[in-house]
Amino acid sequence: MPGRILVVDDVATNRIILKAKLSGACYDVLQAGNGIEALRIAREQAPDLILLDIAMPELDGLETCRRLKADPRTAGIPVVMVTSSANMATKLAALEAGAEDFMTKPVDEMALLARVRSLLRARSIDAELSLRDGTCEALGFSDAPSCFVAAGRVCLVAGNRPTALAWERMLSEVIRDRIEICSPSKALASSSAERVPDVFLIAADLEHEGDGLMLLSELRSRPQTRHAAILVVVEPEARRSATMALDLGASDIISLPLDGRELAIRLRTQLERKRQADRLRRQVRDGLQMAVTDPLTGLYNRRYAMSHLARVHERAQDSARGYALLLIDLDNFKRVNDTHGHAAGDTVLQSVARLLTANLRSVDLVARIGGEEFLAILPNITPAAAENAAERLRGAIAATAISIPPGLISDVADLHQTVSIGLVAVDANQMDAMPDTGGILAAADQALYRSKALGRNLVTRGEQSRAAA
Repeated sequence: MPGRILVVDDVATNRIILKAKLSGACYDVLQAGNGIEALRIAREQAPDLILLDIAMPELDGLETCRRLKADPRTAGIPVVMVTSSANMATKLAALEAGAEDFMTKPVDEMALLARVRSLLRARSIDAELSLRDGTCEALGFSDAPSCFVAAGRVCLVAGNRPTALAWERMLSEVIRDRIEICSPSKALASSSAERVPDVFLIAADLEHEGDGLMLLSELRSRPQTRHAAILVVVEPEARRSATMALDLGASDIISLPLDGRELAIRLRTQLERKRQADRLRRQVRDGLQMAVTDPLTGLYNRRYAMSHLARVHERAQDSARGYALLLIDLDNFKRVNDTHGHAAGDTVLQSVARLLTANLRSVDLVARIGGEEFLAILPNITPAAAENAAERLRGAIAATAISIPPGLISDVADLHQTVSIGLVAVDANQMDAMPDTGGILAAADQALYRSKALGRNLVTRGEQSRAAA
């Protein structure tokens, strides 16, 4: 089933009609005859969407909606209010109670299914972001949300400038967010701007019929604007335009003539959802970054490096272009910690990490894979160039005096550190004879061991025959 929908109406005939419409589209339909029953089913069954009648005895739809949105267990479930009253006061009351949309009876099947598809799609995205956010939080990567809320940016794209100015005047009286009037071309150009609008308000028909829907499609297809909220303004009887807008990815639709209070509620709702989604995406992205990054040095960690090495190896096999692997270990690092303390040792590790990064190409990857052990992966490089790079790293580190912040150690202000390096250069002409990445890593480890055994502060190259064994 593509989704579970709870239909709430005290009239059984109305429930049956809605169930028939939804079941025909393969939705799983639950039913409730009153608000109390709806609250219980919502908590127990966790439907993906609720269609809620307003006029019900005992607990009406508005109060039921308020209680649903006040309960953390059901607050995220989208609610569409359904009523026979189409007046603006009723619509505003439904939106202010927390409903995502408002539909009048008899419910148009095309409009209903388009709205259901849109809300379920949005809920699915929110649920995935929340799941990933929960994983980041469980791993300790989650930060408390900031109390500061910056003003949003609202971009108005109307069919003509007088209409856009009228929208701007209406909105400036009810919201405090930044409002700007854009042409379709300027709205598209915003996808390359430093900060794109949070919300676009677009007329379905611009210079020509359906131009606004084409603009909607373009904005949704571009990486910079695909996460913006987009409200589409349609004519009151334009069922086809409304349906197409929702299926093309509109966050919401609103019918002419515009009412300032309704528009303000819908915009505030979309801005809040956009901020929440941005926060979740940012937190997930940062959490994923933390999962593959060493917190002390800022380099990638072993998990990421091994995955990257596998990709470099596969690409080298396909392109017949060689690469190199350097295992780099700090000499006598335990002595640094024992003599000067772990804080000084951390400073040395950070300084070495910076030197490694500064003395390699941007395409090379440096990772910290152990306490004092680093790995460098150098794609598209010859054996001779790899050996020169390894010697450059060794020499740069040995020649650099590492400054220790005052207070960490009392006897010296600078420390000198050397490294031993094990190098394996994978020759493009011998790719067929090379083992998998595990064997290449083992060869580099053996070369590193020989550097240590021969006196440290050396680069030792693993033999091709040894690597191929």
